[in-house]
Amino acid sequence: MLLLRLFLRLSLFGFLGAIWVLAGVYLYLSPNLPDVETLRDVKLQTPMRVYTRNGDLIGQFGEQKRSPLTFSEIPPQFVDALLAAEDDNFFKHRGIDLMGLMRAVSELVLTGEKGSGGSTLTMQVARNYFLTLERTFVRKFNEILLAIEIERRLSKQEIFELYCNRIFLGHRSYGFGAAAQVYYGTSLGELDLPQLAMLAGIPKAPSRNNPISGPDAGKARRDWIIGRMEQLGFISAADAEAARSAPITARHHGARISFAAHYAAEMARQEMLDRFGMAAYNNGYHVYTTIDGELQRTARRAVINGLLTYDDRHGWRGPERRLGQARADGKHLERWRETLVNTAVIAGLEPVAVIEVLEEGVNFLRADGSTDYLAFDHGIHRAAPYRGESRVGPRPKNVAEVLTVGDMIRITTDADGAPWLSQVPAAQAALVSLDPKDGAIRSVVGGMGFELSKFNRATQAMRQPGSSFKPFLYSAALNSGFTAASL
Repeated sequence: MLLLRLFLRLSLFGFLGAIWVLAGVYLYLSPNLPDVETLRDVKLQTPMRVYTRNGDLIGQFGEQKRSPLTFSEIPPQFVDALLAAEDDNFFKHRGIDLMGLMRAVSELVLTGEKGSGGSTLTMQVARNYFLTLERTFVRKFNEILLAIEIERRLSKQEIFELYCNRIFLGHRSYGFGAAAQVYYGTSLGELDLPQLAMLAGIPKAPSRNNPISGPDAGKARRDWIIGRMEQLGFISAADAEAARSAPITARHHGARISFAAHYAAEMARQEMLDRFGMAAYNNGYHVYTTIDGELQRTARRAVINGLLTYDDRHGWRGPERRLGQARADGKHLERWRETLVNTAVIAGLEPVAVIEVLEEGVNFLRADGSTDYLAFDHGIHRAAPYRGESRVGPRPKNVAEVLTVGDMIRITTDADGAPWLSQVPAAQAALVSLDPKDGAIRSVVGGMGFELSKFNRATQAMRQPGSSFKPFLYSAALNSGFTAASL
């Protein structure tokens, strides 16, 4: 009985001592904690987006890809997936999960290494917005105190939003709205269960678990999350089995640009940079230009078609480059494919490599590793060699006069999708159309393609206007009372 009393007394003293220590830690750390209220007005680094007058996106600029979401825009199934992955008691606890923390502390004491963690979503919000990633007890206590304060000041929905919009998810994407676009080319609300579970698994290790850089690790994490969702009753066993058997469908997607208007977007970017400095890239500006979408597309087609027609009349200048000798073991094909991957598509002219010359055409390799056939009468037959500015040689009689294995050439496709031989024009052109009522720029094309040259010949080339200036001169004269008979 005496031993029991002694044990109870020691337990009580230990408990009171722990309370005293925690109170002392709180009194020591709390004066230096940041103000949680700043989370209500937090400014996330959001890229600048450039639009036409019709609202079509034509450019996006910024280091971080981010598309902030409100809680109502987050699909419920993704909420379940993220809770299963990170914090299934999120909507029940008040910022900290005592059982999870005790488990993490015991693992740290027993093994000397960090094990399962124990951080709730709220604690991760505190860390991501206010603290560093250093692994110290002081930082952990700060994280706990901040999490408790965040739970007092913000709703669960607001905390969930903050987590979803800040977290880094690989490939320059920050937040799950941006990650859905980067990995799947659509919004978060359009994804199915396997895709949502895949995204929910990325935060644990963004570089290793994302479906592009680490598809195997990403799938293993995805399948584990799906299993947890089944255990927690979020999905049925049949849904879980179907989701685990789904293939990985992720690939890298850029910004959802409506159509190519790179020169116009670059003009807007430069103007915003001059006005706002580097803040233009991070403050989420939406820039609306005077560009008309239909006129811009028409202008670009006119410039490209005009240059291709002009270049076609001046003869074939040979392959764009030689990729080297073919090897009997076929190892050259991967090297050639890597070159194609790193070669830009210019104004729709795709780079391909000739891998076999036949009597009536050639077989060629694409950047994606697929092969196709280019017939002699699809452009090869009219590839008369260039001899000078006003002279071309005779048209070829066979394929071998034009192409050999290892040539890197350009192709275009017709309305039926059939490939035709082409080449990047040596000449350049520019076009600007203005609204006569107010001088607004309705379309601007600075060259054959922004991928080929970022030099904007419409605004940066100091060229003589030639006869294109005559309509302005004559219209001004007529407006001033002059006639065709005036001397």
